[in-house]
Amino acid sequence: MPACRCALLAAVLAVSFAPAAAYPWGATGHRLVTTVAIENLPPDLPAFLKAPGTLASLGELAREPDRSKGAGTSHDHDLDPGHYLDLGDSGLIGDGLPLDPLPPDREAYDSALRRLGLTEYRAGYLPYSIIDGWQQVRKDFAYWRATVAAARGADTAEARRWFDEDRRLREMILLRDIGYWSHFVADGSQPMHVSVHYNGWMDYPNPDGYTQARGIHARFEGRYVAEHVDHETLVASLQPPQDLGCGIEAWTAGYLRETNREIVPLYRLEKSGAFDDAGTAGGTGFAAARLAAGAAAIRDLVAAAWRCSADDKVGYPPVDVKEIDAGRVVPLEALRGRD
Repeated sequence: MPACRCALLAAVLAVSFAPAAAYPWGATGHRLVTTVAIENLPPDLPAFLKAPGTLASLGELAREPDRSKGAGTSHDHDLDPGHYLDLGDSGLIGDGLPLDPLPPDREAYDSALRRLGLTEYRAGYLPYSIIDGWQQVRKDFAYWRATVAAARGADTAEARRWFDEDRRLREMILLRDIGYWSHFVADGSQPMHVSVHYNGWMDYPNPDGYTQARGIHARFEGRYVAEHVDHETLVASLQPPQDLGCGIEAWTAGYLRETNREIVPLYRLEKSGAFDDAGTAGGTGFAAARLAAGAAAIRDLVAAAWRCSADDKVGYPPVDVKEIDAGRVVPLEALRGRD
């Protein structure tokens, strides 16, 4: 395996492009992906997600996992591998661990990698960034449902006031969690984020002579996207909604596998000059399709989290959201806490 993936950040920062090109998908790409995803949410989701100013805020929050880089050695070493996954040409993680089924959690994943002489910090743990974040958003929605329903059934002004205040807090948390997590879903649509060929073909068999230039990662996802892909182009590439259900682990593996299959087409396009300054229709179409795959994934995952949250439990002791929604329980103590 080539040098540790943590070297990518240093290499990308060293490229003398505009600042937007220094991070995964660049500022422009992440803003576009999350904004388009939220704009296209199904109508049954809560209206506050599309309130005035919300789209712009979510677009900026989508950049936050990159903007926080450089916070410190421990911070960066722990969090940076959450942006990528090193899939080899075999389709295996580290050329030894199947992507599907994924181990049930990061501890089991790291243990499996260590048996191959790797760790999650070298191979990356992007699937878990997506899955863990989705589970958090689902739980956030469950609490929002509970506070809205409980306020309707509250029998005192004090209880209604508490539930209303908690709902406003839940909305703040939801926007932050969706925006921050959406970054990693979008990273999963960029082929170089799910391949060992993450910034040039590197030290692997290369009979077709694909570029070894270390700047291709930033050049493609940053400057090229900013100059050649706009909102309308991305929307035109958006695929119809899918119902993902509530077990997203297998879906996540499939999503990343499909992205990985685009790594050779990407390098072929680069070799043809498609991502040069002038660009080509093929290059623009490829970049737009990849960004649109990320937007569709965020859209469908948020919708799934909302629908699955109706079957969740909240508070302590845990209370069924359906019981609260039906008016059979007003869980003030379970949500506010008994201590």
